[in-house]
Amino acid sequence: MNPDFSEQRHQLVSFLRRYGVYNDAVLAAMERVPRDFFVEDAFLPYAYSNQALPLQLGQTISQPLMVGVMTQALYLEGHERVLEVGTGSGYQAAILSQLCAQVYSIERYAPLSEEAARRFKTLRIQNIALHVGDGTLGWPEHAPFDRIIVTAAAPHVPTRLASQLVPGGLMVVPVGEQLKQTLTIVKRTKDVEDGLQVQSLGDCIFVPLIGDDGW
Repeated sequence: MNPDFSEQRHQLVSFLRRYGVYNDAVLAAMERVPRDFFVEDAFLPYAYSNQALPLQLGQTISQPLMVGVMTQALYLEGHERVLEVGTGSGYQAAILSQLCAQVYSIERYAPLSEEAARRFKTLRIQNIALHVGDGTLGWPEHAPFDRIIVTAAAPHVPTRLASQLVPGGLMVVPVGEQLKQTLTIVKRTKDVEDGLQVQSLGDCIFVPLIGDDGW
């Protein structure tokens, strides 16, 4: 059983508030969800430090500030259906589960998806559906989605994913080169080809988005 990290969680939330995460619902979700439950045992001492941490299979659990910023940028009100591309440890999906109606999360590595499923079961999170496959193709069977969050770096705005947004829907995705990207908000207004509005949220670094519409 992991130690009690409640004070560290509280301190992390205070840090996030000082550095740009202002949404009270997002901050409350990040205080409720135990990040220590989603990190590898070797990195437990760093569970509440503001840094990305390694996972198996060359993946990472994102920096808490980035999780807060990306979640906040989705402007969730509680009724949304959200597609997550890149389950990883499951931490981001667990945060989203506190803030929307249903999360659909895709992971290309089966062992990561299976471990995330075990974590969700232990935490009694029941509004996350998991799928193993190419996240760049989305999850057409459950589309359209109100929001999409991509937790890996795409070489361009993934239009296949954007096509699975409802009109007015938002996607948050890192876009750029493999070693440096721009965190980008994409809004679908009408047809995907000429109906996307794009806004930059600043620089970021993520692992590459691998797949048919990625690297």
